[in-house]
Amino acid sequence: FALNNKNIKPLLNTFSQLPGSENEKKCTLDQAFRGVLEEEIINHSSCENVLAIISLAIGGVTEGVCTASTPFVLLGDVLDCLPLDQCDTIFTFVEKNVATWKSVSALNDVHFCTWLDLLRRLSKSQNTVFCGRIQLFLARLFPLSEKSGLNLQSQFNLENVTVFNTNEQESTLGQKHTEDREEGMDVEEGEMGDDEAPTTCSIPIDYNLYRKFWSLQDYFRNPVQCYEKISWKTFLKYSEEVLAVFKSYKLDDTQASRKKMEELKTGGEHVYFAKFLTSEKLMDLQLSDSNFRRHILLQYLILFQYLKGQVKFKSSNYVLTDEQSLWIEDTTKSVYQVSPTCNKPMIEKMEI
Repeated sequence: FALNNKNIKPLLNTFSQLPGSENEKKCTLDQAFRGVLEEEIINHSSCENVLAIISLAIGGVTEGVCTASTPFVLLGDVLDCLPLDQCDTIFTFVEKNVATWKSVSALNDVHFCTWLDLLRRLSKSQNTVFCGRIQLFLARLFPLSEKSGLNLQSQFNLENVTVFNTNEQESTLGQKHTEDREEGMDVEEGEMGDDEAPTTCSIPIDYNLYRKFWSLQDYFRNPVQCYEKISWKTFLKYSEEVLAVFKSYKLDDTQASRKKMEELKTGGEHVYFAKFLTSEKLMDLQLSDSNFRRHILLQYLILFQYLKGQVKFKSSNYVLTDEQSLWIEDTTKSVYQVSPTCNKPMIEKMEI
């Protein structure tokens, strides 16, 4: 009767008439919900009826006549039994009521495992959007401190390899730099005043710099290399050259960057990209871009945090020498100095 009328009151009346203790009556009603749901699934009832049962269970928890886990258990039963197209319909209902699910009770492992089981059934290539919706839902539902979303063992994503041109013979950077220099010699005296002349970098943007610059991504990907003597020397050498380029290279349109920051403060949308474009043709533009520089400098600060921090699962052999610690302190100061003015507040928040 409660299901047909989609009303919780008949259940409340039935609950009050049941014999036994409070917990016994709750268990009885919980089992009744699962029994009714089983019949609906066997009879191939519509998703509307299934969702009505789950809604009644949520109401039962709110009224204190069902155990807190009942809606989650029912949801798990439904998703295990229905085909994927109907699971999408069920999820749409759940997705629209995030606040309701949060208010039902403290989230538990049963609810989390329910969505993990559904993700295992889905194809990442064929059900990409559905998978993404579930992951976004979990991110909204669970707090940032949820253990399942934390990297408790400090593992690195070693598959995150940055691909770039490793064949110097195929490089066009050296040729481009020579052509640019020759074109600069053709400019007649007086065509550009001192105030209009761009600030040039004292270090040539050639393949050698390109290779060193992108090779640093391997250290950011796997920081433990820095504890190896030879790898550390390579990292130190490459870093000093890259930071020197940042120090001497002019940033384009700083005023526009400041304007962009003002838009962000007033609620403007900010779009960023997690991966880099490693084409040699973009090297000049990237070195002049304040947002690109910010990403690289943040990687340095995150790396330094790991190297100096006390990480539970870090090997006891991974210890910095006094010389390494001093270099990190000096380089951290350099990172702050070469960070774009418009991005300094965010960079400084990473201070270790």
